Amino acid sequence: MAFPDEPQGTSVPGGDLTPEIHHQSELPPSSHDDPAVTGEVITDAAHAHYDEQQSYSDAWSSSYTEPAASVRLTPEPPPQAALPPAGGGGGGKPPEPPDEEDEEEDGMARMSFMEHLEELRTRLLRALAGLGVAFLVCLCIGPQLWEIIEKPAHTALVNLKINPPVLALIDPMDGFQIIWMKVPLLCAIFVASPWVLYQVWAFISPGLYKKEKKWAVPFVVSSSLLFIVGGLFAYFVAFRYGLEFLMGIGIDYGVRPYIDMNHYYDLFVDVMLGVGIIFEIPVLLFLLTLIHVASPAFLVRHSRYAILIIVILAAVITPTGDVFNLTLFATPMILLFYVGIFASYLLVLHRENRKFPWRVFLKWGGIAIIAIGVISYAAAWYYGYHFVNHWPFLGR
Repeated sequence: MAFPDEPQGTSVPGGDLTPEIHHQSELPPSSHDDPAVTGEVITDAAHAHYDEQQSYSDAWSSSYTEPAASVRLTPEPPPQAALPPAGGGGGGKPPEPPDEEDEEEDGMARMSFMEHLEELRTRLLRALAGLGVAFLVCLCIGPQLWEIIEKPAHTALVNLKINPPVLALIDPMDGFQIIWMKVPLLCAIFVASPWVLYQVWAFISPGLYKKEKKWAVPFVVSSSLLFIVGGLFAYFVAFRYGLEFLMGIGIDYGVRPYIDMNHYYDLFVDVMLGVGIIFEIPVLLFLLTLIHVASPAFLVRHSRYAILIIVILAAVITPTGDVFNLTLFATPMILLFYVGIFASYLLVLHRENRKFPWRVFLKWGGIAIIAIGVISYAAAWYYGYHFVNHWPFLGR
């Protein structure tokens, strides 16, 4: 039987499947083909035909009896230099970039309840230590600070033609307690406000994402600045005007103003700290947005309720009952509320990697400010008003 010519090889994608014929020792013929076993008479032609058949059988057996040694079913592995580094993923694929949320989670500190209490204790002690240092500094200039605090009362009494324009001392201990204890403490609160607010930020920062912790400096600077500006607004505007109005109510009815030093200081503290805290509204709204408690859309949607609360709060804080003084307190608070919404909106844009159109905003904002200034100046000129160097800074 004649065998057809065997193919020299085939190529398969991914590997070389060409059978390789190796020179091996001839295999012994099987027992059923051995003439000595079968007892058949073999002629020369039969021997030649048998040898030819046996040679084809040997070639075929040497090619396919050991496929693991002669046939490569998988492609050869790449050289060691081309393999990915350890831990970079299997299959030669490049390592996947870490998830952004996983990185943010890694940047957040994990603290137990007791660790939170210990951190709170540490921050309170540090805040009190800073307040104590500021108190010692202000204690050295206590009388000078009292002169500054007493000046609005003196100015109001002079304008009301009350002679002598002085405060009354009812309790003998009031002078020492107020001048050497309470006044330095009040001034120390404003002086140490940046340090105290930094401790507040340091306490809440472990619960923030890594990219949100960079707001530490803007938070401390803006909150401290707003608190101090609120105190200045209360001292130079709100308290001065309200005090003179209150003291002058009974003069036309035969009542002589007689102001107790202690009561005067209590009213001064209420107005100063109240207005200073109210000026923190933008920082409060920004912080609520930062910790995902509120959003600009939520604040705008419920702004009418916020304005109602602000007006009620202004009515409580305002030392007088007239509408003008109420408006004087409520208007800055409402403006600060919308400033806080604007700051929250900028934070949301930053989170979404969007930019605010500052050029357009500054352009139209400048135009609006100039227009308001021109209209105000024209109205003051038309009604005969002019600027003066004392409250309400307008005279006829």
